[in-house]
Amino acid sequence: MLRKPTVEPEAKTFKFKICLVGEEGVGKTSLIHRFVSGAFDESYIRTLGAVVSKKSVALGSMQGRPVQVDMMILDIMGKRTFLQLFKEAYFHGAKGVLAVFDTTRAASLRDLSKWIDGVRDSVGPIPVYALGNKTDLTPRREVTPEDASNLLRSYECPILYTSAKTGDNVEQAFQGLAKTIVESSQSG
Repeated sequence: MLRKPTVEPEAKTFKFKICLVGEEGVGKTSLIHRFVSGAFDESYIRTLGAVVSKKSVALGSMQGRPVQVDMMILDIMGKRTFLQLFKEAYFHGAKGVLAVFDTTRAASLRDLSKWIDGVRDSVGPIPVYALGNKTDLTPRREVTPEDASNLLRSYECPILYTSAKTGDNVEQAFQGLAKTIVESSQSG
């Protein structure tokens, strides 16, 4: 008896740009490096301008078809003067934002709203995930989950706590944002 070969449904591929924003030294570059290469580098490298990385991820299936997302990830320099001068150029076409604060520096959380507002002023109300990075530095923690919830409540964004050093929640942050963008593009 001859069997029909099973044909896998063709993957639905999405391509989009996401931006990581936040103050200098919060760990944006380290988070991207951990996500893209799976590694962590102890040395601090200041980002000048914006650096682009790419990664493709499989997000399971949607309507019986596998979903693939090709992400162009922009690592934006953490100086607000840079934000004001170049936000239109760098944020144009962005579909989502990872807004990063350092859990060991309360000021980085207080300043995060300026970054989120800057992106949304340029591209509209796109999905945002807030990331409280450097959770591996527990003894130096200055930001509580309640602080973050209170300051970010108006953005109605998920808040994840990450460590670029250990990898905690890094994959979940990027994939969660990707899934949210895909879902919002299907419902809109």
